[in-house]
Amino acid sequence: MRICRFATGDGAVHLGVIDGRHVHDLTASGLAHFASWTDLLRASATTPLAALLTEVALGNLPIYAYSELDRTPSPGTAHLLAPVDRQEVWAAGVTYAWSREARMRETRTKDVYVRVYDAQRPELFFKALGEKVVGPNDWIGLRHDSRWNVPEPELALIINPSLEIVGYAAGNDVSSRDIEGENPLYLPQAKIYRHSCAIGPAVTVAETALDARSLTINLTVRRAAKTVFQGETSTSKIHRSLEELVTYLGYNNDFPYGAVLLTGTGIVPGDDFTLQNGDVVEIDIAGIGLLRNSVRQL
Repeated sequence: MRICRFATGDGAVHLGVIDGRHVHDLTASGLAHFASWTDLLRASATTPLAALLTEVALGNLPIYAYSELDRTPSPGTAHLLAPVDRQEVWAAGVTYAWSREARMRETRTKDVYVRVYDAQRPELFFKALGEKVVGPNDWIGLRHDSRWNVPEPELALIINPSLEIVGYAAGNDVSSRDIEGENPLYLPQAKIYRHSCAIGPAVTVAETALDARSLTINLTVRRAAKTVFQGETSTSKIHRSLEELVTYLGYNNDFPYGAVLLTGTGIVPGDDFTLQNGDVVEIDIAGIGLLRNSVRQL
């Protein structure tokens, strides 16, 4: 069971449930908890998402063809949006052994990443405000002051105000490795900038038959229709439990609109690879869907 956000032709934002090749317009039901993504996350704090979806007769709702929504965003056309509105997006770092090794290669302070991988407290950092997150088929950006930029494919946890994991999506934590490698204190500049975070294409409801700890994640980068990088990992290689990451995120913090937590990357391109203007990045997570974004130089 998957839920998406989409813009209609007149610019309104709706929620929909994906049923094969079709999307049923949940917002058209008039129910208050389907008015926005924030309303739905708040309602899920008292009633599970799957139960909320049973309150509507899908056959009575307007229907869109998924193929008509799965396209490049453009004013005046219906298209998919990131499943985020008012939520903060946070990210966990060094949760895979391969990520630890890659960060050690790029940095001058190697012991920092060795210690955080084995420490009780995980690395957590702020990534983006909901309004700055891009969705499927939109573009991700490359910093003009960086020479080494990479995609970071990650499982995204969708969290309600009660700090419960209610769904999953694909995420791209675009990063400037040379900036972070120069000094760990530059992490915000390496991670937080315009169009540096993509999430989508939809949210798979957590109550469905999906084992989030055994999902295959594939990353493909194409340049002029040619594959220039391909990699694969599994969420089974995440060093910590997903619940542990959420628990630490919630320490002395609250998220009245819910939140999104990216769980780290297990696919790191080689040190000789960097994204280029015009590339296309595809992140495909089994059971969740394909997040595709073009690349633009800022």
